[in-house]
Amino acid sequence: MVVHSAAERVLAGLDPEQRSAVTAPAGPVCILAGAGTGKTRAVTSRIAHRALTGDISARHVLAVTFTARAAAEMRARLSALGVGGVQARTFHAAALRQVRYFAPRLLEGRAMPELLDSKVRVVTLAAAKVGLRADRAAARDLAGEIEWAKSSLVEPGEYVVAAAKALRETPYEPAKVAEVFDAYERLKRGNGVIDFEDMLRAAVWGIEEHADVAEQVRGQYRHLVVDEYQDVNPLQQRLLDAWLGGRDDLTVVGDASQTIYSFTGATSSYLVDFPRRYRGATVVRLVRDYRSTPQVVGLANAVISQARGAEARLRLELHGQRPPGPEPDLRIFTDEPAEANAVAARCRALIDGGTPAREIAVLFRTNAQSEAYEKALTEAAVPYVVQGAERFFERPEVRQAMIALRAATRSIPGETPLPAAVVEGLAAVGWAPDAPPAGGAARERWEALAALVQLAEEYAATPEVVPIGEAVAIERPVTLGDFNEELARRAAQQHVPTVEGVTLASLHSAKGLEWDAVFLVGLAEGTLPTTYAKTPEQVEEERRLLYVGITRAREWLWLSYAAARSPGGRARRPSRFLPQLDRSGGGERAGGGTARRTERRRAQVVSCRICGATLLAGADRKLGRCPTCPSDLDEELYERLHEWRRRVAGAQKVPAYVVFTDATLTALAERKPGRTEELIAIAGIGPRKLGLYGDTVLALVAGAGVDEVCPQKSFEI
Repeated sequence: MVVHSAAERVLAGLDPEQRSAVTAPAGPVCILAGAGTGKTRAVTSRIAHRALTGDISARHVLAVTFTARAAAEMRARLSALGVGGVQARTFHAAALRQVRYFAPRLLEGRAMPELLDSKVRVVTLAAAKVGLRADRAAARDLAGEIEWAKSSLVEPGEYVVAAAKALRETPYEPAKVAEVFDAYERLKRGNGVIDFEDMLRAAVWGIEEHADVAEQVRGQYRHLVVDEYQDVNPLQQRLLDAWLGGRDDLTVVGDASQTIYSFTGATSSYLVDFPRRYRGATVVRLVRDYRSTPQVVGLANAVISQARGAEARLRLELHGQRPPGPEPDLRIFTDEPAEANAVAARCRALIDGGTPAREIAVLFRTNAQSEAYEKALTEAAVPYVVQGAERFFERPEVRQAMIALRAATRSIPGETPLPAAVVEGLAAVGWAPDAPPAGGAARERWEALAALVQLAEEYAATPEVVPIGEAVAIERPVTLGDFNEELARRAAQQHVPTVEGVTLASLHSAKGLEWDAVFLVGLAEGTLPTTYAKTPEQVEEERRLLYVGITRAREWLWLSYAAARSPGGRARRPSRFLPQLDRSGGGERAGGGTARRTERRRAQVVSCRICGATLLAGADRKLGRCPTCPSDLDEELYERLHEWRRRVAGAQKVPAYVVFTDATLTALAERKPGRTEELIAIAGIGPRKLGLYGDTVLALVAGAGVDEVCPQKSFEI
């Protein structure tokens, strides 16, 4: 009786879909869980409910996920539900535990090989053996290729064909990568070490090739649960199959729309194909979003509704469960510095308004974008922390570049224009202003140094003013020495330790996290989607990245892009994934219709008179400012306008909004037009209303009383 009441308590508070997942019968269960729908609660409640009703023993459950943090959360929730003994671990931790346990039996008394913390050192040696001088970034990219191959069950001799089939963008010619891969494997064996993929393979080998090991493992783990199933790679699936041994008491939970790690070998195909592989599987869809407001959920749905490909077959339309909140804030800025400064100012305002800094995040596509936001937040006195990456000025390539630029002051003529001097100085660390190299780490390194060049261009655009007399001054071009001092100043400012701050993170590293307020920045074509996304599948993954970013926000969401990288730079288009921006008519992608209609839409774009952002919503265009920018409303004028509108509407027997909407009255009371030209600049006041009410409104703005412009008796019936 006590047991069953405990099981009933587990079901308390679950929504109908969660309850269906928890109470599904033993056997294959696939939980398709959208962002913020309570997937962890559902899967832990399922384990607890089965254990408390006696359907299973908790010690026979193995729950695997991808991060130690997620595994710890699972254990904590199960403990809170009164269930202990469940093994909740990452794939690697579970495999390592088993390999260590069975090592004396499998290795016949030999010591277990040492596990490599990182492949980079051995990869560097392997590259040298085949005639390649790989710097740290190149070695990281080679290590990434080897990890992808091994996770995809590809051997060195199969790499060239497999890489071509997978359309891999390799850091070197594929045959050379295969040589490095082979040399790496040989070096490992010679040194008696293994990597993480070897350890997973050892766990598979132990079960597949040793019946006694298989019997013991499968006797221990009879019920398996896999979180984030869309991120499983072929090697992990092989291990999962080995654990199962043909059984089907398996619960998986995942969201195909959050598949964003395919470059590592992860594939959502196992999630997509689950009902086909396990005939009669129970499939439950969790669609009630408890994390985000309906406004944020609506935008997420709009973005993912355009998805194509295999993952799109399992996309979920989420339903926001929180009370309504503010509409997502969509902004366009002239250039990236203006965008970063506006973001920093808004962060400062949020913090001053009571939002904890730790509940704010600025998310971008690549780590190289962080520098502009580190600088802007520093200047706005906003503390920040960088998630999943080093701060810009702490990166090895940036530190090396700063050393090279200081050395270059001794060899580069002082009259050399600053941008050219920086490019010449960076040649010493192997940087050249041509197309970035292939490979993620090498490209990130290139982009970080390119950010220094861009910074130099911006810095050079503001010559130093040098006084030479009481009323005379000249402009002195900034030199490489000046620039080095500026870099040192920025580096020193950003080394100040912070206990709590605004999170700066890439979209990839933000997955699994959430904040009250989220800024999604740099949403321009060429950045999101990146120019390196060339196939339809790669473009769709970029769309899913934006979807993941949107669904990190609980309440307040800002999306922005800069029309140019730097002041006066080449114009860019907004990301194709933003339907609201696309329909705004603010650029070349203004949708549908004739060229004439497109030009008319472009002409309607209005900038905020306070912060300069492009205004997209109709009400914002009327006000001439962003809804979050401070209002300078003349309340006394607003009251007179409101009373005048009431009288006119009553006389005309029409609703008040037919005369002027509330937004138009607010705009009039804020902007206080003094001339006809200023009056018609307010959206909502066209030629007809100008003729009907223009002179009267201008008189009211100038201070006239309502009785002066429309005496009460003239409106009596």
